[in-house]
Amino acid sequence: MIEKILLADSGTGHSEEMLKALMQIPSIQRATVTVLHVVPPQVTSEAMTEKWEEGGKFLAAAIQSLKLDPDHVSAILRQGDPKTVVCKVAEELDADLIIMGSRGLKRLVSILENSVSQYVFQLSARPMLLVKDDLYTVRPIHRVMVAMDKSDAAQQCLKLAFFLLRDIKDGQLILTHVTPDLKSNSDKNEVVGAEAEKDPILAPAVTEAKRLGIKYRCVISQGKAGEEICRIAEEFHTDLLMLGSPDRRPSIAKGLPDLDRLLGTSLSDYVRVYANCPVLLTRPVA
Repeated sequence: MIEKILLADSGTGHSEEMLKALMQIPSIQRATVTVLHVVPPQVTSEAMTEKWEEGGKFLAAAIQSLKLDPDHVSAILRQGDPKTVVCKVAEELDADLIIMGSRGLKRLVSILENSVSQYVFQLSARPMLLVKDDLYTVRPIHRVMVAMDKSDAAQQCLKLAFFLLRDIKDGQLILTHVTPDLKSNSDKNEVVGAEAEKDPILAPAVTEAKRLGIKYRCVISQGKAGEEICRIAEEFHTDLLMLGSPDRRPSIAKGLPDLDRLLGTSLSDYVRVYANCPVLLTRPVA
């Protein structure tokens, strides 16, 4: 399910550590990895030559640091605007997953500051694994949380979670459904265990987890979806938070930001900014 990984490596943050953690998962170890480093245009040819040489050295060091099978890793050095180059290379490679660092900027700020990760997230239809720069420690992946709803994107996200967890020793799937109304006799804002397993959104996922032999926990929570998802992820010490995200690419032109939702509320944007762990965003299958 994940056979081609694109690591967009800027040389800062935890993206390399995230890839190392991901490559410890048996189902991922056969994947090929392409490490991309982009050199922005320079004013003079001398400056460009210098940056190009620096980029080559950076890629060589990155490949050595990752310690991957030489037959499964390659490097690409490109010149241009990083945000558009990442999208282009992902399409060229037909990447199954893009891994990027993220500064965790709020959506309006990230667009105004020309954030690379926000741009790629906005325009790419491919799954993205976002790792915030220097805000938490990347841990080995054992506890994977999936935020569930009725959407096709959530179902695609769940399938990917099963793919990751099926061979992880002591792995655990945390299934979460946030609802405005718990429909429970409990006065609490959270329901776990057997009662949560009966939730119609979570029940099919529980059945499949049992079939695959994957350990799981169920949590139903009441409140604002973004806030609750981030809270539950921290409460359960989640190593990787997965969320289905609708295709948000603009219908008029890919080169324009999604202005109709710029000032609106986006669950994906909230979670990628405030979650205290890496976030993997998936798209519905076209």
